[in-house]
Amino acid sequence: QVQLVESGGGLVQVGGSLRLSCADSGRSFSNYAMGWFRQAPAKEREFVATISRGADTTYYADSVKDRFTVSRDNAKNTVYLQMNSLKPEDTAVYYCAARYSVGWSFAPRSSDQYNYWGQGTQVTVSS
Repeated sequence: QVQLVESGGGLVQVGGSLRLSCADSGRSFSNYAMGWFRQAPAKEREFVATISRGADTTYYADSVKDRFTVSRDNAKNTVYLQMNSLKPEDTAVYYCAARYSVGWSFAPRSSDQYNYWGQGTQVTVSS
């Protein structure tokens, strides 16, 4: 069973950085592609980044490319989202998600492709 817990959110000033973590308490983390999504108030949930189970494939939303970096440590059952040069429009609740993957390089970008979700962590960027 996959149980995802995000951490690392908080309040940061424009231009600052945060690193989000998402830990899985299960024992098969390395079998899952992992994604990050976010949802701002009154907006739909949107894709942020994804990483394949083998960490050889990553994708980013255009809005975060070159500012955010997704990575994973399968030995620690954890996926990370390093967020730099934060902007007010990055303010949202950030969710991690897991999708069982047979393919080593599969990295889905659609929320409906994911089976498991964390509870979310709030990121607020103040100007």
